[in-house]
Amino acid sequence: MPRAVASHILVSTEAEATRLKEEIAGGAKFADLAKEHSQCPSGQQGGSLGEFSQGQMVPEFDTVVFGDLPLGEISEPIRTQFGFHLIEVQKRLD
Repeated sequence: MPRAVASHILVSTEAEATRLKEEIAGGAKFADLAKEHSQCPSGQQGGSLGEFSQGQMVPEFDTVVFGDLPLGEISEPIRTQFGFHLIEVQKRLD
């Protein structure tokens, strides 16, 4: 089963996710913004979710992580039942 190592920032609105993505594009550090803004407990670890297998996350999240998002790039805001995520994939493993 495919596995990945990824981080995310979880916020309540698409507008906030878009603003944070723009801040990252402007040079802000993903981990710093995760610590400051993420509503997920992983925010305290800079958004790190560690290593997980395909199927452990909600389908919308899996689609991005195990899809064609280039490693190290930040996704567009992704909506799930939890809110809006910005996702960064560090590694994909077979």
